[in-house]
Amino acid sequence: MKRASTEADDLSLIDRFLEMMAAQTGAAANSIAAYRSDLRLASDFLGRGLASASTEDLARLGDSWSALARSSVARKGAALRRFYAFLAEEGHRDDDPGNALPRPGAVRALPKTLDHADIDRLFASIAARIDRNPPDPRDLRLAAIVELLYGSGLRASELVSIPRNGVSPDRPFLILRGKGGRERLVPISDRARAAVAVWRAVVPPEAQWLFPGGKKHLSRIRLYQLLKELAIESGIPPDRVSPHVLRHAFATHLLEGGADLRALQLMLGHADIATTEIYTHVDSARLVALVNARHPLVDLPGRRA
Repeated sequence: MKRASTEADDLSLIDRFLEMMAAQTGAAANSIAAYRSDLRLASDFLGRGLASASTEDLARLGDSWSALARSSVARKGAALRRFYAFLAEEGHRDDDPGNALPRPGAVRALPKTLDHADIDRLFASIAARIDRNPPDPRDLRLAAIVELLYGSGLRASELVSIPRNGVSPDRPFLILRGKGGRERLVPISDRARAAVAVWRAVVPPEAQWLFPGGKKHLSRIRLYQLLKELAIESGIPPDRVSPHVLRHAFATHLLEGGADLRALQLMLGHADIATTEIYTHVDSARLVALVNARHPLVDLPGRRA
């Protein structure tokens, strides 16, 4: 059986694998760093014998993870399995021992979300603020922020880094660079564009960002604080409202309205549709009603399955 055997082989093959991940899959810098950490820790455990490890070696490595969280074991196992697949593809091994690694099937908790009544309360609070005479520019900013988070499903980092003129009044979409440097096209509603236009009118012309703050743009910490304050004002527990919760609400409510899962994947910028599928926590009664209303056999009287 062909195996790499020296310490130099072990570390150099890890580096070559990471180069491949960055070049071919567009993996983000944080993902590459996590892979490097997991692979080098495994290499240390096996005495620099990761590349040449046997199934027995990997079973022993898997046993050493027994005290870790299921999510950590799943991440480490996935990193090593991809590494061994790479070694086999590149001809460094004629076998793939990855199946000896544990597969904990990490349980994914359903995301926190808000129902339609909660969203209505948030927007009612914003409307009450804007109705003040004269309106406070900070309230105009808050309106634009919530319209974009809930109306387009933006991540916090994506929202705060929008350029001053990134949202165009005559273009119903925004081009974003999200995780892993991947670009995606995000639809922007008429409501959101109108709110942004009102807010941008009070943003200094020389500002680089749509939501300036200090020497750069609005910080993520300040963004979280603004939403917590709005939640309290709206009678919603503040721990239930955050940029990510509004993103979840955007996804959940679109699916409830009949949106296509693949389209939602593109709008959210998920590399894997399995990530998008966590939003399919709709009630079974609605699914039954959907089948009864939309299935093609509904319009064929007397047809039997």
